[in-house]
Amino acid sequence: MKFTIINLISLLKEIGEAETKSVLSGFYCPLAPDVEEFIREKSIEFAQRGWAQTHLVFTIKEGDHILVGYFTLALKVITVPVSNISKSVRKRISEFSTYDMAIDAFCLSAPLIAQLGKNYSNKNNTLITGMELLTIACEKVSSIMRDVGGRFTYVECEDKPALIDFYKSNGFFEFDRRVLNPTEKGLYSGQCLVQLLRHIK
Repeated sequence: MKFTIINLISLLKEIGEAETKSVLSGFYCPLAPDVEEFIREKSIEFAQRGWAQTHLVFTIKEGDHILVGYFTLALKVITVPVSNISKSVRKRISEFSTYDMAIDAFCLSAPLIAQLGKNYSNKNNTLITGMELLTIACEKVSSIMRDVGGRFTYVECEDKPALIDFYKSNGFFEFDRRVLNPTEKGLYSGQCLVQLLRHIK
């Protein structure tokens, strides 16, 4: 199946904010309420302010363009504790980071895949797999890196075996855990988010 990726900012310019909100209002993701809330309530503001950019993934079904999923990218600076990674990974990361002796960690600028979700409205989730959506997101990161440099991207997910296994099976490895801030505690279960890194070739 073929997919078309449209930057939210481009869609806003093309059809206007009211029509864009109408498109986003049809996104339904019962497995991840935070993913649904973000695209419906926050994605436009984040895009317009330059905090994070959302990319919508469409396919064609019976002649109509169907929103099947989306992902959001944001540039972040992360710390990767040396003790949490292998020697081979240390060597790779050292080429793109600064080592902080005080905390024994690498400081690294990397795109965060901040949101990733499929649209379950009208069973549209069956039109794309999670692996396909993640692959599209990583390909976008790779494209960006061809212009600005870099070799790593990362995600943060809830401490759930199924989620962690999904990312690990797609080339990510765990490097740390981040304690939830007060505004996040109502959105996620547990007390922290698992941070996973992937080398982009």
